[in-house]
Amino acid sequence: MGPETIEEQLSETYGSFSDILANWAAVQPEMIAMRDDTAAISWAEMVSRIERLAARLQQTGLKQGQSVAILGTSCINYALVFLAAVRAGGVAAPLTTSASKDQLSGMAADSGAQHLFIDAAKSAELGDGFAKGLTHIALEDIDGWMAPEGSTAAPFTPAKSDHFNIIYSSGTTGIPKGIVHSHAMRWVQFAPSAEAYRRNTGEVRSLASTPLYSNTTMVAFLSCLLAGGTLTIMGKFNTLRWLEIAERDRITLTMLVPVQYQRLMAEPEFDRFDLSSLRIKYCTSAPFSAELKAEVLRRMPGGLIEIYSMTEGGVVCLLYAHEHPDKLHTVGQPAPGSRLKVLDDDDNPVAAGEAGNLIGIGPAMMAGYKNQPGKTQEGYWTDPQTGTVWQRMGDIGRVDSGGFVELVGRAKDMIISGGFNIYPVDLEDELLKEADVIEAAVVGVPSERWGETPVGFVVLAERARSPEEICGAVNARLGKTQRLSELHAIAEMPRSHIGKLLKTELRASIAT
Repeated sequence: MGPETIEEQLSETYGSFSDILANWAAVQPEMIAMRDDTAAISWAEMVSRIERLAARLQQTGLKQGQSVAILGTSCINYALVFLAAVRAGGVAAPLTTSASKDQLSGMAADSGAQHLFIDAAKSAELGDGFAKGLTHIALEDIDGWMAPEGSTAAPFTPAKSDHFNIIYSSGTTGIPKGIVHSHAMRWVQFAPSAEAYRRNTGEVRSLASTPLYSNTTMVAFLSCLLAGGTLTIMGKFNTLRWLEIAERDRITLTMLVPVQYQRLMAEPEFDRFDLSSLRIKYCTSAPFSAELKAEVLRRMPGGLIEIYSMTEGGVVCLLYAHEHPDKLHTVGQPAPGSRLKVLDDDDNPVAAGEAGNLIGIGPAMMAGYKNQPGKTQEGYWTDPQTGTVWQRMGDIGRVDSGGFVELVGRAKDMIISGGFNIYPVDLEDELLKEADVIEAAVVGVPSERWGETPVGFVVLAERARSPEEICGAVNARLGKTQRLSELHAIAEMPRSHIGKLLKTELRASIAT
């Protein structure tokens, strides 16, 4: 079977991930499939080890549709376990390393896993009592655990509705919700892009520098392997190391979150590295300022594509920033097959160009939240005329005359002060106009007089003016109902491991 035939398979409306990987291994067995900080493996080695792990999972009681929990720093072995869980007929359940011990215990139990693959560092941190009911397998020692050389797993042909993975939401309090993705959802997300990479760019060399437990990383991880490429996995992001790898491995494809782009642009050594091999750079997961997009376009080769969606699915918007330099303040237009509506708080359509609650529908929709049918239904909006189910995106936005979507803010972050709606992004934009301000965030806090009042947080440059002076300058430009009641200077913004700003922590700091 030649590569052309595999590419034809990728153009089909549905197929099997595991079959595609096996087919690539058959035609390019010696090519490097994955690298991490310490090792590299060929395509033949990768598929052989996936088969041996999948066989051992089946032999040790994994049932079809049952989860396999994974916890640790991203590496080749982590990726192998993820892919083996899927090959064996199970469900990959990567757990968020930044979560608390109680949250991790809750996620492990919620997943329904029998097996927990965990690395030594996380095992030592959590102690002997963690997830006692699960069979623990050391990620570093999977070679000794997997089935013998030459073993293969029992056949598994996934139905479209079979579960592929669970991604646990980040940046939340309590036990994060488990977002379930089907085989069909993952295929429609990544097979077309993999086929396009092969058709348009030839070789695919991808650099994954966000954690493998994050949905963000799947763009660099799954699509690269479906395309028969070479995946480089970073255990922990570091600007100089990222630049060294990108130059050394002639990286063509990467996914970075905005804070990573920001740190790369601030790296003093950035301009001495050769990044000319880059063809496609993606960004998602957090607000990406127009100014930062413009700087990335100026300084990094290749196209820049911003993806707006949710881990849960719904609408997918794409901004081809290199093609639309006048639309960098937006997240682009709905992708083919995606539809978007803007509703008011009573679920009625708003007038064209007005801001409202975004809802979306598309070919990539979650199967639901694991074990939480009530929460699943809360996230949906059902069209009263057609019965079509849409996903509530949780964002407030507006659509311009060209169909480009501009985000105003998160619905849960909107501040209602004295009966007026205040969008934090408007205040944050004003703060960022001050030369002394490097980063800015605004949250609503309770107020006896107004119900809520906006409070700002800033990271300041050296020798900056005082927060009071900056606040006064900004408030002078704002309407009376928008003005900041306080402005606090902090050393750094609290963020998740994939760079999402944690406004819950900012609010908590005011409460204490």
